[in-house]
Amino acid sequence: MHLYHHRSRAIGAAALLAALCGLSSALQAAGPKAYVGNFKDNTVSVLDIGAGTVLATVPVSAGPDGTVVVPGGGPVFVSGASASTLSVIDSASDTVAQTVEVGKGPQGLALTPDGQTLLVAVNGDDRMAWLSVASRQVLGSVAVGKPHTIAVHPDGTRAYVSSQQPGHFALVEIDLRTKVVTATLPLDKAPRDLEFSADGKALYVTLAGVAAVQEWDPAQNRMVAQIATGPSPHLAHHFAGMAFGVVVVQGPGEVQLFDPASHQALRSIAVGQQPHWMDRGVDSNQLLVSNEGSNSVSIVDLASGQSRTVAVGNAPRKIAVQHPAGQVGAVPVAIADFNFAPVETLAVVGQTVTWTNRDGAPHGLAFQDGAAGSDLLLPGQSFSRKFDGPGSFDYVCSVHPYMTGKVVVGAR
Repeated sequence: MHLYHHRSRAIGAAALLAALCGLSSALQAAGPKAYVGNFKDNTVSVLDIGAGTVLATVPVSAGPDGTVVVPGGGPVFVSGASASTLSVIDSASDTVAQTVEVGKGPQGLALTPDGQTLLVAVNGDDRMAWLSVASRQVLGSVAVGKPHTIAVHPDGTRAYVSSQQPGHFALVEIDLRTKVVTATLPLDKAPRDLEFSADGKALYVTLAGVAAVQEWDPAQNRMVAQIATGPSPHLAHHFAGMAFGVVVVQGPGEVQLFDPASHQALRSIAVGQQPHWMDRGVDSNQLLVSNEGSNSVSIVDLASGQSRTVAVGNAPRKIAVQHPAGQVGAVPVAIADFNFAPVETLAVVGQTVTWTNRDGAPHGLAFQDGAAGSDLLLPGQSFSRKFDGPGSFDYVCSVHPYMTGKVVVGAR
C-alpha cells in the first residue's frame, strides 16, 4: 500500500511536471514568431522573437527562397527555388501541412492586402502565377521573363515584378484586376528587389552593381530620386509607422536608415555578414534581418541601435514575421462592367470590405441581412462595411438588382 501511494505520488508529480513544461513551452511559443528559410539546409527556422530562440526547424522544398506569413495565425508559404513547389506550413503546429505544385523554380512571393491571394514569381517558367490562399489552388498566370521578386501596391490593384530576363531587364507592371501586363519599364541592370512604401507613393528598387536605391513614382512610372548606400544594397523599405526608411546593405553588413523626404542617409547599424532580407518586428522600432553569410538573424532595436543575434541554419535568406490579424487590410471589391469582382468575397471576423465603383455608371449596395447599404456610388466612389461576425452575406446593386454578390465571413 505504501509503495502504491509512493508510485502514485511519483507518477502524479511527473505528470504535473510534464504539464508545467508543456504549459511553459506553449507560453513561450505564444509570442510573435518569425520564419526564416535556410537556403542550403532546405529548412525553415521558426523563431520566438521575444525570447530570441529557435522553436522549431521545419524541412521544406529544396532551395527555400520566398517566404510569406498570412497575418492572424494563417499559414506560411515558402517557395522552393530548386524545386517546383511551395511548402505550406501550419503556423499553429509549425509543420508542413501541404506541398503545392506551381511550376519550375518559384522564387519571390507576395500577398495581396486582403490576404486572399498569393503571387508567385515562377522564374523557371517565365511567368507570375496567382494562388488562392484558402484553397491552395493555382488560379492562373501571366507571362513575365525570369521574374524574381514581386511588390503589391497597398490598394491591391496592381503589382510590380522584377524581371531578370538577360538583355531585357525591367520592372513589369501587372493589373491585378484584369491579370494583364500594363507596362514594361526597361532597366540598364538586373533588378534585385522592389518594395512599396506603406502609403504606396514610392516604389524602392535595388539593382545589381549599383550602390544606391532608386525611388520610382508609381503614378508616373518613372524614377524620381536615388538614395546613396554602401556597396550591394539588397532591399529597401519604408514600413508603416516608421519615421524613416531602411535598407539592407550587404557589402558592409549593415542596415542603413534614410529620410524618405530628403533621400539622405541618416545612420547605419551593423548586423551580420551578407545580410539578405528584413521584416518589421513587433513594433515600429524593431527590425529582423537574416544574415546569409553568418548563418544568423539579427533582432535590431532601431531606436538604440542595439541588436541580438540568433543562430539559425545555413545561408538564411528570406525572413517573414507573424503579425496579428488586425494588420490584414480591407478586402477590395471592384464594381466594373456591371459586375462585382469577385462575386464571392472571403473575409474574416473584424475585417472590412470596400467596394469601389470602377464603372462608367452609378451603382449602389443593398444587403439582404438588413444592414445599411450605400448611397448612390458615382464612378470612383467607394463604400465600406466591417463584418463583426461570421456568416454569409448576400447583396445586390440597388440600381441594377440583377447584379448580385456575396461576402463569406469566417472566424479568425
